[in-house]
Amino acid sequence: MNKDTIRQILVVVSVVATVVVNGLATSLPINGQTTAEISDRFDVFFVPAGYVFSIWGLIYLGLAAYAVYQAFPAQAHDPDLRGIGGLFVLSSLANISWILMWHYEYFALSVVVMLILLISLIAIYLRLDIGRKQVSRGMRWAVHLPFSIYLGWITVATIANVTALLAYWDWGGLGISPEAWTVIMLAIATIVGGLMSFTRGDIAYALVLIWAFAGIAIKHQDASTVATAAWIAVVATAILMIAGAYRHRRQQGQLIPAV
Repeated sequence: MNKDTIRQILVVVSVVATVVVNGLATSLPINGQTTAEISDRFDVFFVPAGYVFSIWGLIYLGLAAYAVYQAFPAQAHDPDLRGIGGLFVLSSLANISWILMWHYEYFALSVVVMLILLISLIAIYLRLDIGRKQVSRGMRWAVHLPFSIYLGWITVATIANVTALLAYWDWGGLGISPEAWTVIMLAIATIVGGLMSFTRGDIAYALVLIWAFAGIAIKHQDASTVATAAWIAVVATAILMIAGAYRHRRQQGQLIPAV
């Protein structure tokens, strides 16, 4: 069995293991409590409404598409897929580890493994050169799109994880109110989304942020400052997404320049 075949098998096993462990987190649940039940214990504003987490279904569907696509014999020697195989296995181990750390309430360690997950996905994103490299339709839909969505969500999840840890430590916020910190984090996330739009033309990444920001606004509608800031973030990200996509496609010669 050659290295490429081993890599293809490890990717499939990693996807299956990740989906199974995340499923058990809810169905068992692990350590007698679900992921959402633990999250609800923290009174933080950067956590969106519960329905927003249904995006995991889309993420797992995308990862399944990636696992199947890369498993075809014709893809065994693809240099891009070779370059991300090990990183993906690492990201899956981090995903599974996060579930265990979170459910057994090792919250500081959960942030560490979340950062490993985030960094590994950023590395995958950069190696694939998403938004800049011309690829086949199959590669775009089965590999680039799933990782854009996955990275977008983990960007949001990392911020939420850190805020939960700070709440657990009863951090004082340096005299700044939780609402003000949430506004700051929304602004940072919006800037990140704008950069992704303008440098990569990545619509999928921006849509994930919009989905999360709207969920924050809906969950915390009683906190007017947070809800207003979240809706502003939705509108700003949407505008930046459209402008960035237009700029990106125009640079690629896919749109006729305006007269």
